[in-house]
Amino acid sequence: MKFGLHIGQQNISMAEMRKTWTWADTAGFDWVDVWDHFYEAPPVDGNGSCFEATTCMAAMACETKNVRIGVLVLGMNYRHPAILANALVTIDHLSAGRLEIGLGAGWHQQEYAGYGIPFLPIGQRMDILEEGVKVVRMLTTQDRSDFQGKHFQLNNAACNPKPVQARPRIWVGGNGEKRTLRIAARHADGWNTPYPSVDEFKRLQGVLDMWCEKEGRDPATIERNVNLSFHMAVTASDLERTERQYRETWGPASDAMRGRGVVLGLPDQAIDLVGRLKDAGAARVNIAQRPPLDWDALLAWSEQVIPAFAGK
Repeated sequence: MKFGLHIGQQNISMAEMRKTWTWADTAGFDWVDVWDHFYEAPPVDGNGSCFEATTCMAAMACETKNVRIGVLVLGMNYRHPAILANALVTIDHLSAGRLEIGLGAGWHQQEYAGYGIPFLPIGQRMDILEEGVKVVRMLTTQDRSDFQGKHFQLNNAACNPKPVQARPRIWVGGNGEKRTLRIAARHADGWNTPYPSVDEFKRLQGVLDMWCEKEGRDPATIERNVNLSFHMAVTASDLERTERQYRETWGPASDAMRGRGVVLGLPDQAIDLVGRLKDAGAARVNIAQRPPLDWDALLAWSEQVIPAFAGK
């Protein structure tokens, strides 16, 4: 079982972010990632601070030595995949080959409206995602690339130098059963699902496996990540505070999120949840915490939860 740390870089100082990823580098995590948003999420009023994703990845690459450098997930609707491929190759060199590429269709409509980017119907956004995955793959693995899609075109295009890795892994993120999981089955090395319950994760895995069968793909070749919203208490006296933090983070969605992919309760309960996800097929659990970071809880996760799965 592997463990990741998902940093939503909103309302946090750069000093705190740097402290977090350098700590995680030697705290039992094999992966640290950021998100790709410009406004806070869940959406509020758009006034919160939010650092840009690829520059954070570059900084993380330079300040860590062990963890994989990820992003969950880059929005193909506002990032041209050819320009993005060049940035990602640079990050792979900065990290000496530790890049993980997460791509998605984008969903945060408030950002699109604020920046004047058309928020296209979901079908068109999924078309853009699939073309984007193809373009990033081609440019990071081929000497020259030609591609004539509806949304993106390449004409004998080069992207040099090539990554340190021969074939950087591409992750597709999301839970859409008709398009997202089919795109993952066709093109991805990994699939990341945000905040599912154990039962939902099992069901979505079945959908992914079904699409793999239809696409002639071995399901075992797709690694599966689960993101969990992190609100763990260290002791019983912390339970009221972490419950309050959970409700502040999720706001009106708090009741709907409860019972899904949320770490609430004490470390023993967290170990039970991770164990059930592992048994269901998860290869990695990423904990996602929004500022203010709870360092006591992070330390307890590192010192109590991660060691419970050593060698498993």
